[in-house]
Amino acid sequence: MEISQGYSEANGSGRRSWVDGLFAMALLGAALYTLARYGGAMDPYEKGIVLAAVPVFAALGWHWRAIRPLMAGVTVLSLCALALYHGNLTRAEHVFLLKYLLSSQSAILWMSALFFLATGFYWGGLLARSAFSASIGSALGWAAVLMGFSGLMVRWYESYLIGTDIGHIPISNLYEVFVLFCLITAMFYLYYEKRYATRALGPFVLLVVSAAVGFLLWYSIARGAYEIQPLVPALQSWWMKIHVPANFIGYGTFSLASMVAVAYLIREREEVRLIATGRDFTSGFFTSRLPSLPTLDDVMYKAIAVGFAFFTIATILGALWAAEAWGGYWSWDPKETWALIVWLNYAAWLHMRLMKGLRGTAAAWWALVGLLVTTFAFLGVNMFLSGLHSYGQL
Repeated sequence: MEISQGYSEANGSGRRSWVDGLFAMALLGAALYTLARYGGAMDPYEKGIVLAAVPVFAALGWHWRAIRPLMAGVTVLSLCALALYHGNLTRAEHVFLLKYLLSSQSAILWMSALFFLATGFYWGGLLARSAFSASIGSALGWAAVLMGFSGLMVRWYESYLIGTDIGHIPISNLYEVFVLFCLITAMFYLYYEKRYATRALGPFVLLVVSAAVGFLLWYSIARGAYEIQPLVPALQSWWMKIHVPANFIGYGTFSLASMVAVAYLIREREEVRLIATGRDFTSGFFTSRLPSLPTLDDVMYKAIAVGFAFFTIATILGALWAAEAWGGYWSWDPKETWALIVWLNYAAWLHMRLMKGLRGTAAAWWALVGLLVTTFAFLGVNMFLSGLHSYGQL
């Protein structure tokens, strides 16, 4: 009953109401205002993205109504930041709200702090069996996503304040994509939190988000990575605007699935011990707190399925981009090779599940090993290998 209620709340009703129509009209109005106000600084592809975002986000808001306040909040904070800048980037050093809250660097720092706090409260909720602590963790997670997306939107605008030839969508280097990774992973978790009506997975999923935030902060301090840099020629393409987000939906959901796999393995081990001693599951620490093994298995499967679909799209788009930039669809560049390894790993996982009924411990361990493969493809290639995709070296 609890799960079915969560499902209906996450997906909304099947019928559209006047609120849904008003939401869609608000999105259309925002898109038209954006084009009228900032269209002169956009290329045709960016304008296409703005227009395409209307039906996409309308459908998303109808399906997952909890995301509507997030969209509204990001819009309000971003527009406030743009108004405070008055077209002058140096105001970020003097205007209080920009300096401490709304500039891209400040907003992303707030995102980082909020994710750390959310992780702590989620763990507090799990360890103390406190629904209140877990609910605070969830609220902090939403606040972190709000600040992170606002920071990216403002950073996009800041890049144009540096120069119209410098301006670009903020997904071009390791700093920016780490922010994107944190946001996508957290967003998918928050969706599944509502979908399955449980916050018990927050402590596990937010661990990988906090690890990414920790790297992001180190990278910012040690490398000054928060500075906005011009795009290298190969990245000055509209392909980047669709290839990179699709890629990181894959990375984010694969990471989420791996942390759910950790929860699965922990609960399963405790179940075996309780059965061996003849005790009830309600007496176990994790069995009394975590969702059932079938539920954990279902979350893991759905996350990998979504990630695989987007990663497949990203790989195809990457090949098309490579043909335009370098004259060939595939060059066995280290990044391409490891992307193929990631794709083959999850293709095999899904094949074994759908064709051979892969479930349980083997599926969980495989998903967990997949995190190592994905991490090397995402980060290790930049650290240890070089090639045509070397845009974010450490």
